[in-house]
Amino acid sequence: MIEAAKIWNEPNNKSHWDLQLDPDWARFAETAIAAGKAIRSVHSTLPRVLGGISPIDPAFIDNMAARGVLDHVDAVAVHGFPLDWNLWKIDEWPAKLAEIQARVSAPVWVTEVGVSSFGADEVQAWGLQRTAELLNGRAPRIHWYSLYDLPTAWEATTRHKEAEGSSYYRHFHMGLLREDGSPKLAAQLFPEHAQGMGVCQWFHFEDHRLDEAVRWLRRLGVRHVRTGLSWADSFRPHAQSWFDRQMAALAEFDVTVTFCFTPEHRGIAPHHTSPPLDANEFADFCANMIARYCARTGAVAAPPSAPEPSLCAP
Repeated sequence: MIEAAKIWNEPNNKSHWDLQLDPDWARFAETAIAAGKAIRSVHSTLPRVLGGISPIDPAFIDNMAARGVLDHVDAVAVHGFPLDWNLWKIDEWPAKLAEIQARVSAPVWVTEVGVSSFGADEVQAWGLQRTAELLNGRAPRIHWYSLYDLPTAWEATTRHKEAEGSSYYRHFHMGLLREDGSPKLAAQLFPEHAQGMGVCQWFHFEDHRLDEAVRWLRRLGVRHVRTGLSWADSFRPHAQSWFDRQMAALAEFDVTVTFCFTPEHRGIAPHHTSPPLDANEFADFCANMIARYCARTGAVAAPPSAPEPSLCAP
């Protein structure tokens, strides 16, 4: 069932939002507000989460507050990878979280936290253990990134590409499971922490790993899952069938669904990081997905005709 709707992903990271087109995030604020209003128009109680920020930047949250965005979300989220990409130590997690908690009245979720096995499986396992010690009980939701390693034949979602050096290749080693599905040492430890920590797993369009992923999530004792529905993918042939399959497969979990990625033909620039030409088009996509996959309970507007079975928390 859907327990929350997340508006965009890492909006203060150039891999997910084009800061040259929107250097002060005015267009992002317009987009987020439109989406927040649209989601609320079809469901009166579903929590709306501001896309997880990376880096963790209090100034960005202050900007969103000044632009009125925080009036249209019910939680904010942060992402952190101190052993791989961030320039701070893992033991600073409580302080980093407190920086944001001090600026907002809403709950602060950690919707991506992870450690790669790029150096060694033992480093990732230690990082999982230490992350759980530092964050469990400090945030209402914590999602470990990720279940699977990124297949080497795919491309990491980053604008830096290989210019990052070894940092780029760490993207491919963030999973509890290797690309072939075999478990790492961290996967053996994860069930100890599953009560307080969920998993974030992005599924590519028609992802071949979906069914096996569900079996692994059960095996690991996962209750909370974060994934995404791509606005860009919604224009592909058979997109609705894929979305239906993905959401049905995850129905047994408490799902935070993230809406993001601009279709090339609907952006100011032809790229998934571009601000949309019309923020209301993204907002309509968010509303339509919530109407299709969320229960009528709590809704204040009827879903489209022939809705799918309810997959949303009351």
